Amino acid sequence: PLFFSGNGPSGICLSYLLSGYTPYFKRQSLHPHPILQRKIEEAPEVSVLDQDLEYLSEGLEGRSHSPVALLFDTLQRPDTDFGGTAESVLTWWHEPNRTIPHLVLGRNAPGGAWHSIEGSMVTLSKGEWMGLPDLPFKEWLKQKRRGLRNNRATAKDIAQYYQHYVMKKGLQKNFRCGTLVTSVRKVSAESISNHTQKDLQEGSDSLWNSDEKSREVFQVDGFFKTVEGSKESFSIYAENVVLATGTYDNPTWLGVKGENLSYVHHQLSALEEAVKNNSVGIMSDPVLIVGAGLTAADAILFAHHCNIPVIHVFRRRVTDPGLIFNQLPKMMYPEYHKVHQMMKEQTAACAGPYERYISLPEHHVLSFGKDKKCIFQDKNGCQKAYKISMALVLTGSNPNLSFLPNDGIDLAMDSDQPVSPKRNPIDVDPFTYECTQEKGLYALGPLAGDNFVRFVQGGALAVASSLLRKANRNPP
Repeated sequence: PLFFSGNGPSGICLSYLLSGYTPYFKRQSLHPHPILQRKIEEAPEVSVLDQDLEYLSEGLEGRSHSPVALLFDTLQRPDTDFGGTAESVLTWWHEPNRTIPHLVLGRNAPGGAWHSIEGSMVTLSKGEWMGLPDLPFKEWLKQKRRGLRNNRATAKDIAQYYQHYVMKKGLQKNFRCGTLVTSVRKVSAESISNHTQKDLQEGSDSLWNSDEKSREVFQVDGFFKTVEGSKESFSIYAENVVLATGTYDNPTWLGVKGENLSYVHHQLSALEEAVKNNSVGIMSDPVLIVGAGLTAADAILFAHHCNIPVIHVFRRRVTDPGLIFNQLPKMMYPEYHKVHQMMKEQTAACAGPYERYISLPEHHVLSFGKDKKCIFQDKNGCQKAYKISMALVLTGSNPNLSFLPNDGIDLAMDSDQPVSPKRNPIDVDPFTYECTQEKGLYALGPLAGDNFVRFVQGGALAVASSLLRKANRNPP
């Protein structure tokens, strides 16, 4: 059997592909990319899972560094980056004989971290880019008699859609929610009791080769919550394990003095909670927001909406091309454009048109005091102190891989540094997503550097194709 950790979009999409749902090219469909269309015509009757993904994806360009992500995306949404609405060139067939037994373990309901995000938050990506194979998000929304606001969806809609997808596609038998994985490690097959080994052989068909005496398998340990609320431990043995845990678990800390004080928080939900409890409001000292990404922007918009004063500190220049706001089209993201305007026009040095907001570009936090005084330093070494009511450090998050030996660092591109989705993802083969340092272990989604829902699906295609080859279930 196969096990994977994480039940967000990556895990759901992979479960769909391993449940016998197989993509073929639609007859008479025409892809706008002429070279890809010519390749499709070479073997139109062969499933995409059985084709040479490296050959098909060669020469494709787009907003992802992963060739397979670009391939699967363009097959499902052929001209979406140019504003087109061409239909998918794929059709889906259910072939139960291609099913690979698997378990998807996750802490929340299917949808993963989408259940932890404040429900009214609007997605960065266009709504139709949040959809999974063979059930367009827009169609699901229409059934709810709802439309997309400015082409984008709320987090609540997305979370509900992912749960609906799992039910609609009949995948729920593969999902175990309320589970926490504590350890994934390699053990020799001989060290497992004969009884367990017999179960494994019976339960996994051709995935288990009993002739190989020195075979190693993964032992996966953890807990699951029972209906009564108690914890029960489990151990699973699997030849292949897929890591699809995302990165929402572990907010980045600044590593400065006083950061562990009770008024310093690392998640946006703390501000929402404080507003609900009336512990911050119009008359309170400013809320400090640290960071210049979209979560920091969401916090600023939320505070602005509630008339709460804000001090906004970030290290970059406002004009830095690496700043996410300088990469977003103004028309599609008016609210983020507004935050960017505030950052530019409302610095401490010059008052601007926006009340209750001060921007401190090219500053960093030196320390948080017990008296709620925070000290900042600018690029010239000048220091400033502000009295604040609470602090939100929103500078990104990293995956929690404490269940892997050495926190998974040995699997990263740079094995001297922690795994980071943007700076140091897990090193995987681009056409199978198998870890280069650990055969049988796969990584998907942000762990492998794919940070958008529309692009994580290509990784799932690569993993499914690789596992089907291993299981010898596809034609030669």
